[in-house]
Amino acid sequence: MARKRKMMQEKEQSKRSPRHEVEAMFDAISPHYDLLNRVLSLGTDRRWRRRAISLIGRHAAPARILDVATGTGDLAIAAMKLAPEKITGIDISSEMLAIGRRKIEKMGLADRIELLRGDSLSMDFSDGTFDVAMSAFGVRNFEVTVTGLREMHRVLRPGGMVMVLEFSKPLWFPMKQIYGFYFRRILPRIGKSVSGDPGAYTYLPDSVTSFPDNEAFLELLLEAGFEDVSQKRLTGGIASIYYGFRT
Repeated sequence: MARKRKMMQEKEQSKRSPRHEVEAMFDAISPHYDLLNRVLSLGTDRRWRRRAISLIGRHAAPARILDVATGTGDLAIAAMKLAPEKITGIDISSEMLAIGRRKIEKMGLADRIELLRGDSLSMDFSDGTFDVAMSAFGVRNFEVTVTGLREMHRVLRPGGMVMVLEFSKPLWFPMKQIYGFYFRRILPRIGKSVSGDPGAYTYLPDSVTSFPDNEAFLELLLEAGFEDVSQKRLTGGIASIYYGFRT
């Protein structure tokens, strides 16, 4: 099992774009990122985030929340429903963070949500700082998935919760076939026409395809040190909420 997991991680890493390329890509598409999420998911990404936050609320009453790969801050904003004392979001893309800060300022939430430039693989926080560590559609961009998950584990207090919302590959007919056709044939064309970046939304289906989802991701959570890990599939398995706890 350990050998199989190592081979899977090496295969995943070989397909992963270098950090600076991912950063540059997200900087470039940042003005269109929120619109692209709405268009490409037909608004479903908002509902997925609400479901993810509701799930956190059933298991935790967090005072301090970390949002990893926060992008423009949508998940952090949605997490205000949990009434935390403070939410901290980190991301490598300065342009995405700038847009997120403007949104947060406009909503009057700047005293409750802070967005910082930070590397998910080496976080500038002390051990046990947060009650919840979460991420939406960002973990698949980690250069080394398990390293980022270990960092999320490290900065959680004992009893803290991790939640990852990510695209996943449907397992059953006909959603599996429809999903494959959409992600490979339709999504890159829509993304290119909206963003003007021919490579950005070719990257998206590639990153989803190479991402270790479903049972493989649950194994990575266990390897990172989490316990009581579980998966909740959304919309026929197109996306999944993964969660677990630091003991």
